[in-house]
Amino acid sequence: MPEAAGSDALGPRLQGVQHVGLTVQNMERAFEFYTQVLGGTEVFRHGDFQGDAVHNTLLADQEIRANELGVHPHTIGVPDLRGGAQRMDVRFVQFDNVVIELLQYREADQAMGGPRSFAEPVEHMSPAFPRMMHFCFHVRDDVDFNQFIADLEAEAQRRGMTQVRANRTVRVTTEEARREAPQHTNTNKVTEAPSDGWELIYCKGPEGEQLEFVKALGPVKQRFADARKRRQQGAAL
Repeated sequence: MPEAAGSDALGPRLQGVQHVGLTVQNMERAFEFYTQVLGGTEVFRHGDFQGDAVHNTLLADQEIRANELGVHPHTIGVPDLRGGAQRMDVRFVQFDNVVIELLQYREADQAMGGPRSFAEPVEHMSPAFPRMMHFCFHVRDDVDFNQFIADLEAEAQRRGMTQVRANRTVRVTTEEARREAPQHTNTNKVTEAPSDGWELIYCKGPEGEQLEFVKALGPVKQRFADARKRRQQGAAL
């Protein structure tokens, strides 16, 4: 069995998760979704990142991989930030308990915030792929969850964000069937312990990114609260 963590343990040195990041194809579209649709607040934006230090910081492992494969780095999606042919821009969006960082890699001659990225977007976005990630938003206890998703889809469609689509709890094999499914099939309500009280919806965002919206009610809400209390008590020792 592993020994108990000593004074050199890593966990106590952390303050928690500062942000999660998403590389986007269209910066303005993604920014509009996370601020105007979901209500996040812009922290700041910065960009035109280039040069040797930033290139090495972000991409050294991928250059090593390209060298191992014997291919040009561009082949596996490595931009030339070192020489400045491509640039990287970021925008930070604050929610109550976490920050989302939007990143865009673009050609140097493209304007900041434009719709064209350096690399083509990933086509296969199944959450089953290893290394896939998702953003999970915590919905208030008193919100009608089914109506929330209906309103989210409607608002996204109004803005032309056609990729924003939520799954249903019933089997659907066409987009028409998904749209026509009864509203009560928007939400998966888990009743088995230890997840009893968990309600969830899986949804794609405007960039094809995987989103999740959840409620944590009843027993599962208490389990999260108890775990947080134990962690805070441990940190205070």
